[in-house]
Amino acid sequence: MLGYANLQAQVEYEKGTVSYVSSQNVYVKFSSTKGINIGDTLFLKKGEVMMPALSVNNKSSTSCVCSKMIADTIRVSFEIFAKKIRAAAKEDSMIKEETIETKPPEHDKSPEQAAKEEDGIRETKKPKQKIRTRLSAATYSNFSERGENTRMRYSFNMQGNYLNNSKISTDIYVTFRHTLNEWEVVKANVNDALKIYSLSVKYDFNETSSLTLGRRINPKISSMGAIDGIQYEKGIGKSFLFGALAGSRPDLRDYSINTDLVQAGIYVGQVSGKNKKHQQNTLGIIEQRNKSAVDRRFVYFQHTDELLKNLNIFGSCEVDLYEKINNETKNKLDLTNLFVSLRYRFSRKFNASLSYDNRRNIIYYESYKNYIDQLIENETRQGLRIGANFHPLGFIMWGINASWRFQKNNSNDSRNVNSYLNFNRIPVIKASASLTANYLRTSYINSRVFGVKMMKDIFKGKVNGEVYYRRVNYYYPVYGYFTRQNIVGGAISWQVLKPVSLYAFVEKTFDNQHNDYMLINTKLMYRF
Repeated sequence: MLGYANLQAQVEYEKGTVSYVSSQNVYVKFSSTKGINIGDTLFLKKGEVMMPALSVNNKSSTSCVCSKMIADTIRVSFEIFAKKIRAAAKEDSMIKEETIETKPPEHDKSPEQAAKEEDGIRETKKPKQKIRTRLSAATYSNFSERGENTRMRYSFNMQGNYLNNSKISTDIYVTFRHTLNEWEVVKANVNDALKIYSLSVKYDFNETSSLTLGRRINPKISSMGAIDGIQYEKGIGKSFLFGALAGSRPDLRDYSINTDLVQAGIYVGQVSGKNKKHQQNTLGIIEQRNKSAVDRRFVYFQHTDELLKNLNIFGSCEVDLYEKINNETKNKLDLTNLFVSLRYRFSRKFNASLSYDNRRNIIYYESYKNYIDQLIENETRQGLRIGANFHPLGFIMWGINASWRFQKNNSNDSRNVNSYLNFNRIPVIKASASLTANYLRTSYINSRVFGVKMMKDIFKGKVNGEVYYRRVNYYYPVYGYFTRQNIVGGAISWQVLKPVSLYAFVEKTFDNQHNDYMLINTKLMYRF
């Protein structure tokens, strides 16, 4: 008899943290990037679901330079996960052929479910507590000839799974911000300063059903945003689920609780992971009211799929069923929100993406981007977008993205082209660098931005630094004048202790209209 190794590929996730977000790229830091390849997909965990979020464009030994696959805002300190395959061999002396048996990715299983399957045998395992907590304090100072101000921001983030090894979990993300010497503004409306982005308690009845109370974004219907109230979800069989929600929407002005904006709905979903392909579908019907009057009644659909081996698709849409204008009520189908994204990996060196977005404008309750980054993001989110990344050499990557926002009356058209050239781990100096160019044309402004940035690991992963320069040219066709800016900046991050890190950033803008100003940002973060 001849022995052999029967390999089982087990899906594992390596956790990283977003260290920096630019207008083009997202930088994710891992303890090691061994096993992560260029072109791989990184995931954002929403609830118990791993959602495809980033594509790896370049990497060093501990960091990945990525581009976004989703329209959701990704911030510094977000946790990002890389899928790794670990092969575990087990001997079998009865069969002479070598076979490889691969388990599908376990995208939508709870932690206990993923641990319970081994050789097709289910066994009971008690929930195990896992708590991640992060505290931070930051300053954002602005100095110019018009004056100066300093904003303070404090945040608390906690994800507690199976507290005290029970069936109860929590998800909390709260911030408080204010401007120094303007405490009266906070007193006038504390909700302008206090932002509760997530505050929920979840109870798992079993592996397939759960009840959540509080404010939470449901990953099955993520485009709806946060839901205040109660959410219930029940699995049906191996691939289907049913969910219901009832509560209210956050106030559009300050994100506080507004019980006048009630909403309720139900949804059904399907999740599968056969043949190494992941697919998820959600179909729901939601009614939203403003006090007693119907505000919206719509059908929601969300789809994630790996159509082919290297082709990923994500789409969501909302179809309104109700309309009331001048006291006249109509029940008709009206496509009000649509987002579709396709990404194809031709090879390890080349991938391309295509997306279309006509969703309504996003409301930002907090933003610390400078003017040019906010302008480019606001003017390019909606419309048609196409992009490609190419790796001609191991440490060089070139990418280009183009977007076009169009309307029937041509009143708010915009065109944007962005290209970048990244150099990873440059020999001798052992640093990374990037060159960027961006062109934006809208009905009221044309801009050209050119930039160069250098990043270096200064001291063995403990201290990292970067410096950059950008040249910005604005032209306002309505008024017929130009504005030119030279922007220089730098940042340094220091891992003081394992749970404690410091970050400092400074940026100076020189303006030919004599509107020079400086931005300074500092942050202290503690993880436990």
